[in-house]
Amino acid sequence: MARKSVGLTGDYAVAEAMRQIDPDVVAVYPITPQTLIVEKFGEFVADGIVHTEFVPVESEHSALSACCGASAAGARTMTCTSSQGLALMHEILYIAAGNRHPIVMVDVNRALSAPINIHGDHSDTMGSRDAGWIHLYCFNGQEAYDSTIIATRIAENPNVYLPVIVGLDAFNISHNTERIELLDDQEVKDFVGEFNPPYSLLDLKYPVSVGAYFLPDYYMEARRKLQEVIQNSKKVIVEIHEEYNKKFGRNVPAIMETYKMEDAEYAILAMSSITGVAMLAADELRSKGIKAGVIRLRLFRPFPADELYEAISNLKGLAVVERADAYGAACAPIFSELSGACANKKKMPLMANYVIGLGGRDVKIKDMKSIFEDIVAKVNKGEVKDLRQYIGVKG
Repeated sequence: MARKSVGLTGDYAVAEAMRQIDPDVVAVYPITPQTLIVEKFGEFVADGIVHTEFVPVESEHSALSACCGASAAGARTMTCTSSQGLALMHEILYIAAGNRHPIVMVDVNRALSAPINIHGDHSDTMGSRDAGWIHLYCFNGQEAYDSTIIATRIAENPNVYLPVIVGLDAFNISHNTERIELLDDQEVKDFVGEFNPPYSLLDLKYPVSVGAYFLPDYYMEARRKLQEVIQNSKKVIVEIHEEYNKKFGRNVPAIMETYKMEDAEYAILAMSSITGVAMLAADELRSKGIKAGVIRLRLFRPFPADELYEAISNLKGLAVVERADAYGAACAPIFSELSGACANKKKMPLMANYVIGLGGRDVKIKDMKSIFEDIVAKVNKGEVKDLRQYIGVKG
């Protein structure tokens, strides 16, 4: 069927998806560059277009706390944040996951202070990567729109019932206007369906305890169960993406997108919008006879170790390019995850780690070309002296 296409920023595309989902409760606090989502959705509430209970709170910590209460009461619940806002939620992130609250949070990925910076990198969500939330990362505004809808189904699936973070790059996606193909309101309503929670704190006939105190006798079992659930969620995540794509003629990858990887000898692995630049660099290197490819990682939690290994095992060299760092660690987050996941694999490419674009610094084609050329040179030498390198640093 013919669908409506409009010019929207990534933030407004998310707000439009939220309008169509029409959640029961949205508790939020504005923070640049997420504020446009809050403002636009607030307009929908003020105009009576949605039936949402809109809760403007005094901080992000309060926002996620209110979401946990609403979710425990059986409400379909959403929130949005960015950067220091996500950091302020840190305590409650673990509570939301541990208590199995299926909250959907859209995070506009922004650098963490200090120094103060309002531009994009992945420092915020990488700092929250071990809290028990599912993580999806978007390539553009269209995917931000689609992912917000998909995330609702994932979070509320009875075999998952976990909170989900949808990440989109600050300004590159959040404030850039793109052509967004919208689904019909009824299509979205039918896809997400009615929320039927298995329990509610307000159900007096079937009382439940949420957030109970666990002594050492059972705490470890509870955390182990959380690990099992999030690991097993991958199957559901794939199934829901497949259903969405088939039903609406989309091509939203559940786990990763590969570009010219069929015969690739060297590849860049990266997330979100900078992978488009890597693809352009790969095209240029292909014209020079270098078999370059790109892997865009979309699902970061649960970490898709098997799928990534299959994608990289036949390469000669792999450059893991990240818009986040891990201070004091041997390498940045994705490289650490991949190295750990493949620690006992017999067949592995030579790998190196590259940190790029922190604080919103432009990532250019020449930067990605230099990374490709560097990993080729390392393979030819057969060694990696500097495991982690910083690209585009002045001086």
